[in-house]
Amino acid sequence: MMDQVTAEQAEPVRGPRATAHEGTPQLRRGLGIVSMLSIGVATVAPVVGLYSIFSLGMVTAGPWWIWPLLISLGCQLLVAVVYAGLARRIPITGGPFQWARRLVGPKYAWFTGVMYLIAVSAALTTVAYLAAPWMSNLFFGVTVTGPAALLWSAGLLLLGLLINCQGLRVTKAVINIGILCEVLASIALGIVLLLAFQHQPWEVFAWESSQVIVGQPLELIPAAMTALAVCGWAFVGFDASASVVEEAHGSGATAAKAIVGATALVGGIVLMVAVAVILATRDLPALTRGEVADPVLDAVTSNLGPMAEKPFLLLVAITFFACVLSMQTYLGRVYFAIAREDALPAKLRLAQVSARTGIPVRAISAATVVALCGLLLGLSDGAMGTMIRFGTGGLYIVFTLVVAAVVFAQVSGRWAPWRIGTKWQERWFSVISGAALLWLGCETINIAWPRPELAAPGASPAEVWSVVWVFGGFAIIALLALLIARPHARLRRLER
Repeated sequence: MMDQVTAEQAEPVRGPRATAHEGTPQLRRGLGIVSMLSIGVATVAPVVGLYSIFSLGMVTAGPWWIWPLLISLGCQLLVAVVYAGLARRIPITGGPFQWARRLVGPKYAWFTGVMYLIAVSAALTTVAYLAAPWMSNLFFGVTVTGPAALLWSAGLLLLGLLINCQGLRVTKAVINIGILCEVLASIALGIVLLLAFQHQPWEVFAWESSQVIVGQPLELIPAAMTALAVCGWAFVGFDASASVVEEAHGSGATAAKAIVGATALVGGIVLMVAVAVILATRDLPALTRGEVADPVLDAVTSNLGPMAEKPFLLLVAITFFACVLSMQTYLGRVYFAIAREDALPAKLRLAQVSARTGIPVRAISAATVVALCGLLLGLSDGAMGTMIRFGTGGLYIVFTLVVAAVVFAQVSGRWAPWRIGTKWQERWFSVISGAALLWLGCETINIAWPRPELAAPGASPAEVWSVVWVFGGFAIIALLALLIARPHARLRRLER
């Protein structure tokens, strides 16, 4: 798929913009709006997102969980707008690390960068691990677990690394094709189920109807907060476009459109397919009791017939692989960007760029090795459950750190060099930033809140509290490193 770059996309942003240091390794431009959007969509991943939340949403609040899903999407769009504004004004690979450094300072930036690397590495490991049963089921008709699942996951990561090492042109072609298939198939599935296989009335989404379907009275506030915690898992990953911004034609302007566009597109698809699956399910009480292992696949095969199973498994497999490939692509750029600023050990040479392909092969390889090491936790269901929960909670912590930096800069006067546009636009951006910070503060606490019902059956207290103690442990280690090793003091000086 060819990317078309219009004059509007290539138009420079008015006012000052930050750029990478002269004389440091630079990435080649080769991404247009289509590829940037594809990377964002692949990372947010509508099918992966829906599978992550559907069963828990139904068990938590019945069909009514669609409304917290809509609220979550609206609030995450606020965060995406803030990220888009930052990508437009500070279009440097490494996103959160670069923004935090310019808006707050080197210590805050190093801490944010470390949290970002940890959170995205955990998320990459999680996606590769969850992909294994789908891949084995598609090709051999069996659902693998344990060591066999780890081998499938490792093979998926190594295949992604191999494709990434071929260069940006090959990588973006694979992602573009995969996302085109995913988006078209997801939209088609949602439309077919809505138009031809509606077995439930629209009234099932009412609060009173959901309580009847669940079969027991529900308390509105606890159910809403739990559903919001679940739904927050569906709309993360749009920051991927910001992490490859230096490789985009049109730079920040292209990334800004891709960040908001990917969030809106994925959100719309997730909402439509979720509604379609609920309305196409004959036995909703069975879903709320957790008796259906795979509600989405069950809705597809029970309505479209057994012949639809393989095409659907292919769709899910494509989605997972595109997500893994996209996450490797942008996580490698994050390693590269932080290493280029001398924030990581120089002996690792993660800031090197391949002369043949123009990509940071060492950095992408390092991201893959870290994810492979994380897969070893898959030998323990409890340990992998902890990683899955922290992967999402960690990303929300990074969102909060970034938006908090924006609000701090606006309040302290540091924001002046990065103003978005007119006074009217700046006022609206300030309002959006404040609202996004309020949402992120509440949602981060909500996701981290220890809820046994969101953990695996029989989960230990350590797993229930995983987001809190894992983040607390990493935060303490990072703060001690700042005090003792002072890695922020080695950062390259910012060019004025």
